[in-house]
Amino acid sequence: MQNLIRTAVLVLAASLIAGCSYFGVYKRDLVQGNLITQDMVSQLHTGMSRAQVVQVMGTPLMEAPFSSDQWDYVFYLDKAYGGTVEKRVTLTFANDQVVDIQKSGDMDSDVELDQDSGPGPAVEGAGEGAAVPQVGPTGL
Repeated sequence: MQNLIRTAVLVLAASLIAGCSYFGVYKRDLVQGNLITQDMVSQLHTGMSRAQVVQVMGTPLMEAPFSSDQWDYVFYLDKAYGGTVEKRVTLTFANDQVVDIQKSGDMDSDVELDQDSGPGPAVEGAGEGAAVPQVGPTGL
């Protein structure tokens, strides 16, 4: 009887372990850094002030640690069931104006980010074309 129980437990454990590898693991897209679009990059030019750059690109992801004359905007997307997308824009300043713009990565392709698949439950009834429920005091 004990051998039958041991065999059943062993078969059950083996089937559970094999089942995990059979179905695969759920993956999500991993997005890191500043979103960089072709439209944003096309608006950059030498002679822009820091405030103008912030209006176009937002705050930089990184500033050079020993000098505030270099701003780096980095975007990295690791697609769950695909490749990766990497973009980088490095701006160099002199007298608070852009003097050099260096780009790397595929700036021509824009990345579509799915906002509805974020963590947590979706808003009920907020599908495409649905009105977002209003929160707050109602008229009396």
